[in-house]
Amino acid sequence: MPIFDYKAIDTSGKSRSGIVDADSPREARNKLRADGIHVVEIATIEESRKKSAPRRRLFTPRGDMRQLAVITRQFATLLGAGISAVDGLKALIDQTESRDLERVLRDVRERVTQGDTLADAMTNHPQWFNNLYVNMVRAGEASGQLDAILARLAIYITRQNRLRAKITSALTYPMVMCVVGVLVVVVLMTFVVPNLTSLFKKVGESLPAITVWLIAISKFFQNFWWTIPLAGIAGMMMIKSLKSTQAGRVRWDRFVMRVPVLGELVRKTAISRFATTMATLLNSGVSVLESLRIVQTVVQNEVLARTIDDVHKSILEGSDISTPLQASGVFPPMVGYMIATGEQSGQLEQLLANISEAYDEEIDISTQRLTSVLEPVIIVVLALIVLFVVAAIILPLMQMGSMVRRG
Repeated sequence: MPIFDYKAIDTSGKSRSGIVDADSPREARNKLRADGIHVVEIATIEESRKKSAPRRRLFTPRGDMRQLAVITRQFATLLGAGISAVDGLKALIDQTESRDLERVLRDVRERVTQGDTLADAMTNHPQWFNNLYVNMVRAGEASGQLDAILARLAIYITRQNRLRAKITSALTYPMVMCVVGVLVVVVLMTFVVPNLTSLFKKVGESLPAITVWLIAISKFFQNFWWTIPLAGIAGMMMIKSLKSTQAGRVRWDRFVMRVPVLGELVRKTAISRFATTMATLLNSGVSVLESLRIVQTVVQNEVLARTIDDVHKSILEGSDISTPLQASGVFPPMVGYMIATGEQSGQLEQLLANISEAYDEEIDISTQRLTSVLEPVIIVVLALIVLFVVAAIILPLMQMGSMVRRG
């Protein structure tokens, strides 16, 4: 049954828009008219997407992972209560407040009704359902434990969201300090310093060197301020160009991982994501080889992804997981030893979960350490800038005062 996107006017004269499923546009109009809604414009979802494609590509973000965690948990509860997948999707559609998510769920429901598996229907919406999600749903459908696997997925997504939010909130204050510091410097150099330099003309050529530098910097800000945002844009474009190739992403991720303090946080975050994802996939019945292939796409670090690919190839040649991990030099020895213990004891999933918990605690410590380093560094840099400006202004004023006294 096609899905239509409509714009309409209700009985009170207010504009409305939404989604309705029907066999034809006429049936959709009749269904809406029965609810007291006069349709002004109606088209299929595909036609609406074609019309708005350029705007959506520029401004539409990826799916909200918090919403995804909620609907995944609700879907697991509905399936666990014995409700079919189609009826469960209908219940989710009726209560979701996101129009974009409603479109996605309607499309998934329509495809499932036409005979597609739930996993295959979800592959058409990668902005909401990534490889990890789809493969776990596929494993749940094959094993008959879809409700339990969806519950694990909800826990996994929630943990990842919490980790991301924790790091973001910890770095927010230093970033705000940086932005405020830059704005203060720009205002000083562009507006304050030029007004004061008119006083220095009386001193002639005997201006202190530090004041000459300040005047030169101020003139640069006045005349070439546009080069600063241009340099920032050029830098971002260079990084984007570097990361457009696999070799470039490897170089970039390796560079970031070598940055003091920050590199430690990045490495631990990637290892935690690796351990959490592997544990979740193995607990859901996905094979080791398939789990490694999926983890390689979601770890978000090309250095670790290349290492995981080497592990995958080694396993195909008859090796275990821990040996190539230990030999890589990317994963800490403790991770390799714990994975080796898990393989020998048959409790690999549990050991991976333990690694994830341990690294989540390490991430907290690394995040606090990063912020404790950044904050004083930013304060010292700003203090030095202010000291430079104050000294450059006070020295010629003192020199002018001494000239007046001599005169």
